[in-house]
Amino acid sequence: MTRLIECVPNFSEGRDPAKVEAIVGAMSSVPGVYLLDREMDADHNRCVVTLAGDPDAVAEAALLGVGKAAELIDLTVHQGAHPRVGATDVVPFIPIEGVTLEDCVALARRVGNEIWKRHRIPVFFYEAAATRPDRVNLENVRRGQFEGLREDLKRNLDRQPDIGEPKLHPTAGTTVVGARKFLIAYNVNLNTSDIGIANKIAKAIRYSSGGLRHVKSMGVALKARNLAQVSINLTDFESTPMHRVYEMVKREAERYGAIPVGSEIVGLVPKKALEMAADFFLQLEDFSPSQVLENRLQSALSGAPPEAPTGESKFAHLAKPFLDAVAAPTATPGGGSVSAFAGALAGALGQMVAGLSRKKKSQAAFVVQLSEMLDRLRKTTDDLTKAIDRDAEAFDQVMAAFKLPQGEANQNAARDKAIQTATRVAAEAPLQVADLTVALFEQLVQLEAIAAASMRSDLQVARLMAAAGARGSLANVEINLDSLHDAAYVSKVRNKVASLRERLEKNPAV
Repeated sequence: MTRLIECVPNFSEGRDPAKVEAIVGAMSSVPGVYLLDREMDADHNRCVVTLAGDPDAVAEAALLGVGKAAELIDLTVHQGAHPRVGATDVVPFIPIEGVTLEDCVALARRVGNEIWKRHRIPVFFYEAAATRPDRVNLENVRRGQFEGLREDLKRNLDRQPDIGEPKLHPTAGTTVVGARKFLIAYNVNLNTSDIGIANKIAKAIRYSSGGLRHVKSMGVALKARNLAQVSINLTDFESTPMHRVYEMVKREAERYGAIPVGSEIVGLVPKKALEMAADFFLQLEDFSPSQVLENRLQSALSGAPPEAPTGESKFAHLAKPFLDAVAAPTATPGGGSVSAFAGALAGALGQMVAGLSRKKKSQAAFVVQLSEMLDRLRKTTDDLTKAIDRDAEAFDQVMAAFKLPQGEANQNAARDKAIQTATRVAAEAPLQVADLTVALFEQLVQLEAIAAASMRSDLQVARLMAAAGARGSLANVEINLDSLHDAAYVSKVRNKVASLRERLEKNPAV
């Protein structure tokens, strides 16, 4: 399964392209990281960079960016219109695909600790990663900016950083690290230059003044265009969609004799946000994102399973192709692939248990352990999923070896050698599955101690599936060993099989 996150680090430099290029270059050097956007603002003296990629790769890129910014930016001489407390002012992680907000919280905490360890820059956590309610809002953490916070830390114990010493880095300040949903910077322009009207509308729509949830806003004067603008940050577009914000701005503007004359998106926007807006304004009946040509094409090109046919259950159609392949009168996929599949199902179910447990207040004390367990379960599940095909391919090689010509002495020798080589591979494939499934079984036993009690039955099913995958794969190993002539190798593998069985029996599934 693809795992993809976005990271949008903000750096306190918007006037020196060479410094920004050096920071971006440091982050772009990490394999698996994609630079999606960068924006510099001289008035704000600030640069916003958008990265995406695998969570671990993006985390490393962010850490390199923080280090490079600390080398190049000195906040003691920095001036700009935008509030800031650090050379790398803020580092938010945003889930995109195959990653939850809780995963990003765990990643933020890890990166925060690493920032202190590598660069000796203290760290505050905000938004979903906040350790205290008063630090959820970035504005509270930034209060007083670099200079004010530096003085506050000398006497105010309540403002101590979450990670690091109770003082700022002399030139790099502090870094605020967090996890949040996708933020949309969305601005609506009015047919008036009266900034007072824009401010009144902004006050009416922002949540802190009693307006829409997940909306932050302020009035801005666009002097070059002689217009007033309502500048909006939308922190959860799925709960408070763009079209709802626009409609409220339009309604409020009418109270003052104004109308919107356009709107703009700063930076990037999720496709889903635009699909939601299109659905609303066009009043589409029974609209589905799968009706979008690009969505359907992407699904087809990626090999994703098709939508369930009308009248078929929600999930049965996803399993049917594999079940049909197993049921077909062919040697593969067979018991080895089914054993790997059983293990992969156990791992996936374990992920569900860990992920849901992590969200429950009753398990708050185990969030870090659950997050670590979730990462381990994901990797094991991915490895077992790949093993489904690997086992089938290994047995296909055995069948191919048996079909080699025979009769002449040299042909018989070549055929026998090919059969022995292929059979050895066919034994090693399920042995790897057995190794993974036994380790998975043990992980699931450990998970029970920190999982929510309400998930006990799901965890029991997961353990049973892992045990079945382990026993099935071990049976496949042994049947292949019976055909091998290398006594030393067979003895070594049988000892490994016995060891795996012993580990499995130490923790009965039920």
